[in-house]
Amino acid sequence: MTDQDVVEAAVARIAQAQATRVPCAPVRDLIGTDDLPAAYAVQQGLVRARLAGGVSVVGRKIGATSEAVQRQLGVDQPDFGYLLSDMDVSDGAAGGGPISMRTLVQPRVEAEVAFVLGRDIDPPDGAEITLEVVRDAVEVALPALEIVDSRIADWDIEFTDTVADNASSGLFVVGRDGRGLDDLVPRDVTMSLTINGEERSSGTGAACLGDPLEALRWLAVQAQRFGDPLRAGHLILSGALGPFVPFAPGDRVSASISGFEPLTVEFEE
Repeated sequence: MTDQDVVEAAVARIAQAQATRVPCAPVRDLIGTDDLPAAYAVQQGLVRARLAGGVSVVGRKIGATSEAVQRQLGVDQPDFGYLLSDMDVSDGAAGGGPISMRTLVQPRVEAEVAFVLGRDIDPPDGAEITLEVVRDAVEVALPALEIVDSRIADWDIEFTDTVADNASSGLFVVGRDGRGLDDLVPRDVTMSLTINGEERSSGTGAACLGDPLEALRWLAVQAQRFGDPLRAGHLILSGALGPFVPFAPGDRVSASISGFEPLTVEFEE
């Protein structure tokens, strides 16, 4: 098969798993374990298909930013994916009722700090994207829950598998209780995630690449390198502050991140 045939075969495999909610075999047999351009090409193919269906890009997510999650996934570096409009189920945290699980395959949940950008992060060629550059671009920080998911059976993934699968994305919830960075130091936050009142995960801002703003800087560099820079208005999920955990229909999930009001959602039975 040609390189394009390989990418298209991987796209078709993951898309079929998503459509049927039946997990598929890993795609590393098609694209290998080291070919990141191919993995991101598969991701782009999946995203383009979703966009053709009428959804829109609302931001990005950074995956595998904490050592705990890297150990869970068996990877040793972060990745990124796209946030699409139909992945946003934030109404469930604002009295909109339980969140449907009808699109999910093998979901897990994690808590993190999100950022909304007030300006593009796209400096001229050769200009460095520094921590100050990304900090100045942040309009507000928000508490977030990411419902990560994998179309790959049993989460049997290597790095190219999760990259191809849109960084193992599923759904996301962001709170309305925003904070400016003059009032919040993201690396200093603490997090506790409970399911039905029992703590299941905990961590700190420093667990996210040392600082969620550093994770944002990493993403901005990668996004510019791939020719699709971060834009004003984008929502950025900066990465887990602690291990992700499984949950079940009917569960009540709550994240308490210092500096924010608790963020709580319920899932449909």
